[in-house]
Amino acid sequence: MSTPEPLVTWRPRLTVRLRMTLSYAGLLVIAGAVVAVVIYGVMRYVPNYPLTAANPRDQTPVPTRGELLDTIVTLSAYALVFLAIVGMAGGWYLAGRMLRPLQEITLAARRAAEGSLDHRIGLTGIKDEFTDLSDTFDEMLDRLQRSFEQYRRFAANASHELRTPHAVMKTMLEVAIADPEHQDVRELARRLQETNQRGIDLVEALLTLASVDNRAVELDPLDLATTARQAVDELRAEAASAGITVTADLEETLVMGNEVLVHQLVTNLGQNGIRHNTGPGGTLSVSTRDHRLVVANTGPVVTPQQAGTLTEPFAKTTGRHTGSHGLGLALVDRIVATHHGRLTLTPNPTGGLTVTAELPAAKL
Repeated sequence: MSTPEPLVTWRPRLTVRLRMTLSYAGLLVIAGAVVAVVIYGVMRYVPNYPLTAANPRDQTPVPTRGELLDTIVTLSAYALVFLAIVGMAGGWYLAGRMLRPLQEITLAARRAAEGSLDHRIGLTGIKDEFTDLSDTFDEMLDRLQRSFEQYRRFAANASHELRTPHAVMKTMLEVAIADPEHQDVRELARRLQETNQRGIDLVEALLTLASVDNRAVELDPLDLATTARQAVDELRAEAASAGITVTADLEETLVMGNEVLVHQLVTNLGQNGIRHNTGPGGTLSVSTRDHRLVVANTGPVVTPQQAGTLTEPFAKTTGRHTGSHGLGLALVDRIVATHHGRLTLTPNPTGGLTVTAELPAAKL
């Protein structure tokens, strides 16, 4: 047995244009009625007896007060009807002109709701509330379009990166199964472990990136130099094994930050500087001053165009570390944005990169 469809109650739709039209017409009628009442009240003070002309020879009849009042009432009624018609016609026209920008904004919103984010309103003319709304809406569309494009690239790259280690492990296992007698089990296990670890690192980086984007972070006063010193000390072993010389010039500077995320910030920048360096003989310097963290490293030459894309997830350039999944600087960018700071990537003329993370000063 089918369920009967609920009855739909029809309700008249009072558009903004119609309401504005009725408001204009109503104001005109009310204003006319007030004037008529005032005139009617004043005319009541006219003497209530037949008036005669000053010149006795002039026999033109003069109306009485009652006749004048009757004429005023009649003419006022016609005037109010006329004002109502003018108010409706003029109000409809004026309301249409004033609401035309709102119709353009509504059209753009509908196109955006259908998935088209490349349309912009671009209202011109006198700056008013409608142009402010139009500019704000266009800015929102710009941000949405950038976000969706970034999301599409992220989804495509993440799919590829997550598929790669599994495909590699599948190939190694298929080869081992096809010819088990000629396999070095120890070497096979090592390669499988490395590939599996790469997949684990990638998943952890993706989860960390997502958690930073979706978590509310409490910012407290902390010494950037102290946190940076702890992270640098943890990186010295990796730097020594890669032949990278690490120098630190850490000056006390208080910032508003989350200690865990700031530690992750320094760690990621340090690892990026070590793993994408020139190899043995390269250098990595870390400094803190004036609520800024500056990490500079030697390495392959990076163009300004490449530097502008390194904070995107999975962004890679020629000469980057082969085990990199391209999420280190993306996570750094998210951490700095979460702290309402500013991140600057500057290519060094001789190669390598200088990264400056500016965090908000502590409020004491």
